[in-house]
Amino acid sequence: MENGFLFQAIIYLSAAVICVPLAKKVGMGSVLGYLLAGIIIGPYVFGFIGEEGEDIMHFAEFGVVMMLFLIGLELEPSKLWKMRQMITKVGLFQVLLTTLIFFGILYLIGTGWRQSLAISTSLALSSTAITLQSLKEKDQMNTAAGRNSFAVLLMQDIAVIPILAILPLIALAASSDGDMGHMSPISQFPGWLQTILVFGAVILIVVAGRYVIIPMLSLVAKTRLRELFVGGALLVVLGIAFLMEMVGLSPALGTFLGGVVLANSQFKHELESDLEPFKGLLLGLFFIAVGASINFGLISENALMVFAIALSVLLIKSLVLFGIGKVNKISTDQNLIFALGLSQVGEFAFVTFSFATELHIMNAKTTEIFMAVTAISMTFTPLLLLFNERLLLPYIGTKEKDDKPHDEMDETNKVILAGFSNYGSTVGRFLRANGIKATILDNDSDRVDLLRKMGFEVYYGDVTRVDLLEMAGAGEAKILISAIRNPETNYRLVSLVKKHFPNLELMVRAKDKKEAVELKELEVSHVYVQNLESAVKMGKDVLVKLGFRAHTVHVLGQNFIKYDEDSLEELVKVKHDKNAFITTMKRSIEMQENLLSFELNRRFSINDHAWDSEGKKNVEKNKE
Repeated sequence: MENGFLFQAIIYLSAAVICVPLAKKVGMGSVLGYLLAGIIIGPYVFGFIGEEGEDIMHFAEFGVVMMLFLIGLELEPSKLWKMRQMITKVGLFQVLLTTLIFFGILYLIGTGWRQSLAISTSLALSSTAITLQSLKEKDQMNTAAGRNSFAVLLMQDIAVIPILAILPLIALAASSDGDMGHMSPISQFPGWLQTILVFGAVILIVVAGRYVIIPMLSLVAKTRLRELFVGGALLVVLGIAFLMEMVGLSPALGTFLGGVVLANSQFKHELESDLEPFKGLLLGLFFIAVGASINFGLISENALMVFAIALSVLLIKSLVLFGIGKVNKISTDQNLIFALGLSQVGEFAFVTFSFATELHIMNAKTTEIFMAVTAISMTFTPLLLLFNERLLLPYIGTKEKDDKPHDEMDETNKVILAGFSNYGSTVGRFLRANGIKATILDNDSDRVDLLRKMGFEVYYGDVTRVDLLEMAGAGEAKILISAIRNPETNYRLVSLVKKHFPNLELMVRAKDKKEAVELKELEVSHVYVQNLESAVKMGKDVLVKLGFRAHTVHVLGQNFIKYDEDSLEELVKVKHDKNAFITTMKRSIEMQENLLSFELNRRFSINDHAWDSEGKKNVEKNKE
């Protein structure tokens, strides 16, 4: 077909644009969306992609190369050093133990040691995209589960280096048995010379990073042509990849090392921003090609085996992670999130399986089966986390911890404060400084332990439980302050309090204006939009710097907050009508500006005679 390339490009992009938003909408994540797109346009559904899918795969593998380069840029040596204990105690132990268990199982059932090692190292990795996205969506990055998950994922990113280095070495060992595997341009040289060339290439990358690449980027940056800097960044990545390929090592391994070398350079952030679009697009293309290459005919013939392997992998990884969490004294509720969240096989397994196949370590049938296992395990993760949240945590996660604080919760105060992170601790410290004692509740056991060491009397527990609120004195208290970050928890708490403790006056923190409207709809009188005051304070400081008097600025700031809070009442009435909501929002902004303008002019003419003429000129000039 004359316009075959354009037709293929339209097919790939259309599939991505349709499938990825749908996948994210149902909580599956972008990686699964790309895989789904590949499956749909692949030979087993609509058949838009045939043999040319393999050619696309070679091009798309540059997405993996760029991903490793950007991961390397993130791994600053100083940052790694600060996290060294958690990375080694949790992350390294997980990678080694999981790999060892899978290797033992595979070897015992008769799989060759080379194939067992390639498969076990791949299965040990988890999905960075799925895990971090789930933690961020549920606002759990700063919890014990979030911190330990991040340490494991960071260690797994680092572990990619030896994995990618080991696979070609296994292939070289295999070549001595008659299978030449992956040939490189230097394979014709003696072994001792090949070793020198390999180490020389690695040293060259480290030295060139400091003395060639950075000066080159500095020279390019002086031209102030962004497209030239993008070209320079691509040249760095492709040049390192080509050098690694020349000596028979993985291009991804070399670019990772190059990224680490440049992690402390002044160009770090610019390189990240320039290469991110290329990485995202090429990685998406890679996952589409992987989805298209999944052999559903083979899977249907071996459906029982494929699903049995997938479920076994999820179970084994969950048990290993849960055990590691217990050893490191992670509370049960956090440990369940930690174990189930990392139980899947990661997207990088698609890379290692493909690489192992190219090196003739794995045959095509085995690769297709384990790619299917990887995709199935990733699909199950959101379902496992939902099962954990709805059915396990309410009974297992908090039950065993509730006994500990309940024995001490015999005080009754007029104020109950739920949630004691940054926002809640600010409120709590302000109240305590002014002689008001509050009963403080928080559901992060690690934070509770830390706060107690700092001198705060904090109780662990799930604030959406009636029995816990009763023990906290909700029946006698006057005010309940919710400083909780999770909107769903806030909604449940409001409904519970209105039903069981109508005596309590609710004061609730809202993450943004959308959540504030939702809370107003639940008839919460006092809603506080997070960081509204700090944003107004910044604006007030700007006005003072521009010549406004401090007293006038203070009044204007208070009025702005009052008008903003009053507008919520109007927005609640039209919440379900998108057009009316936008119109009302626009009208309230205009009214707010008009009222403040009137207030400002009134103060100029009546109350602020003390303004000096120069200051007033500055204000008038800046208003214009």
